[in-house]
Amino acid sequence: MSRLLRPEATGEATWSVGRTIPLKRPPRGEFALTFSKLRPDQHRVIHVVTIPTTLSFFHGQFSYLKRHGYDVSAVASPTTDFELILLELGIKGHGVPMEREIAPLKDLLSLVRLWSLFRRERPHIVHGHTPKGGFLSILAAWLARVPVRVYHLHGLRLETTRGLKRLVLMATEKLTCRLSHRVIAVSRSLAAKTVEMGICPPAKITVFGSGSVNGVDSEGRFNPKNVDPSARLRLREQYSIPVNALVIGFVGRITRDKGIIELVDAWQIVSGRVPHAHLVVVGEFESGDPIPEEVRDRLVSDTRIHLTGRVTNMPEIYRMLDLVVLPTHREGLGQVLLEAAAMELPVVASRVTGCVDAVEDGVTGILVPPGDSVALANAILKYLYDADLRDQHGRAARKRVLDKFKPKQVWDALVAEYDTLLEKARCS
Repeated sequence: MSRLLRPEATGEATWSVGRTIPLKRPPRGEFALTFSKLRPDQHRVIHVVTIPTTLSFFHGQFSYLKRHGYDVSAVASPTTDFELILLELGIKGHGVPMEREIAPLKDLLSLVRLWSLFRRERPHIVHGHTPKGGFLSILAAWLARVPVRVYHLHGLRLETTRGLKRLVLMATEKLTCRLSHRVIAVSRSLAAKTVEMGICPPAKITVFGSGSVNGVDSEGRFNPKNVDPSARLRLREQYSIPVNALVIGFVGRITRDKGIIELVDAWQIVSGRVPHAHLVVVGEFESGDPIPEEVRDRLVSDTRIHLTGRVTNMPEIYRMLDLVVLPTHREGLGQVLLEAAAMELPVVASRVTGCVDAVEDGVTGILVPPGDSVALANAILKYLYDADLRDQHGRAARKRVLDKFKPKQVWDALVAEYDTLLEKARCS
């Protein structure tokens, strides 16, 4: 059973899962000497994300790191679900409030809290994720003289921003990469875009295998054979969808960036031509980058559009669908596309950074120009009209994920990267 420890004076909250053996803090000024003498099983890694739900992408990875001699803990904003996620992952956690959007005063306070945490915990590696979590954690780790700093690039928000916000995001991304010892991109196209924009030098950035932050559990969780066949009928009944309907699924944040406006416009075309088609939207409305009220009203009022909100039974949701659509304007890789592929579903996605790595156009899915609702509708209709094509692309999609996106490929690469960076830190 977990226990909630008393919040620190800095405003942090610390959760400890299971039995924790305290490590002695080395005297001030002797950190480098102590670090060089530590046994491998004493290497401490702190992963930092802005919101706890991001940690859900790391199932299996942290336990694998622990088996290879790394003491793993996580930092995220102390939301109500943080402790539950820590329990699921079997790691310790530290709550540090962080804003996802630009908020100078709050960001400065978060930076100070992270710096204080790193000075107290003395990690050997700080591994920052997402733009805000990465920037604050890498800067704080640099100030705290953490020996190894790793920035995991999940995507570039600045790709779809303009004006002052774009300049700020560009500056923070460049600084984060500059202060990191290694930058890991979740896809090859994202790494190429990052280098092309002058954000990170090519020698510092890498991609593990075919990409992804954690691979896809296509043998276990996202295996259609492991999902009860009755889930398809049960969920359709739950959402009032006819048994013989053709169901299109969208999974993601309900924002402009995810292409919701184009999706609703495309749906108007599709729904008129295929009366027995239904659209399931899995995700939550967000205040950052919101969709217009008129588009929101169309989503809510259409009886053939089904809003599920946030769900935890994604394999069952995929089992209910006939294809998945992601008309996003930008992506790091498109984990949803890989999960859908593992579940033998064809996909329609935008031809943008990240999606081009997750989808083999014409083989496992169809890529369309971003922002083109007519092309999106035509690609969806192509699948709805042709059941054999859906089956063919679905089978090819699962085979590709099984071949190229095994979790262990990512985990082995990460352990090797940590070992290399730690050895370099000892030498320096």
